[in-house]
Amino acid sequence: MAQKPTTEDRLTLGEIIRRQRELAELSMRQVAAMAGISGPYLSQIERGLRDPSAEVLDALADSLQISAALLREPETDSEQTEQTVQAIQADPDLTVSQRRSLTEAYTAMRQVTVARRRPRGRRTGRSQAQHVDQEDAR
Repeated sequence: MAQKPTTEDRLTLGEIIRRQRELAELSMRQVAAMAGISGPYLSQIERGLRDPSAEVLDALADSLQISAALLREPETDSEQTEQTVQAIQADPDLTVSQRRSLTEAYTAMRQVTVARRRPRGRRTGRSQAQHVDQEDAR
């Protein structure tokens, strides 16, 4: 029987934020400025030294263009996700380190894909003024 991932196998909030930032190819300084917090504070969050408030989580999620719920509840309850993680954990040909790495990579990639499927709404990567200027140029 496959074992459920332990607390040690799960990504921490800071690890999720760091991975999402890296996947978005943004520096710590850029994300901190976009979220309205200091770089050292973001660094402390990523290293697990500080617990951000709900407002800071919302600002970070908005800056990274992901759902704040992903940051509040890093582990999903999706049956398919759970089955995939269980399959990784049950594979006898993988080492503990390989299982952990695969689980982390799968979780991070899935979060990015889920975030990309959601409509972006007001976040299109350019301001309304830039959009109007481009429309006027046509």
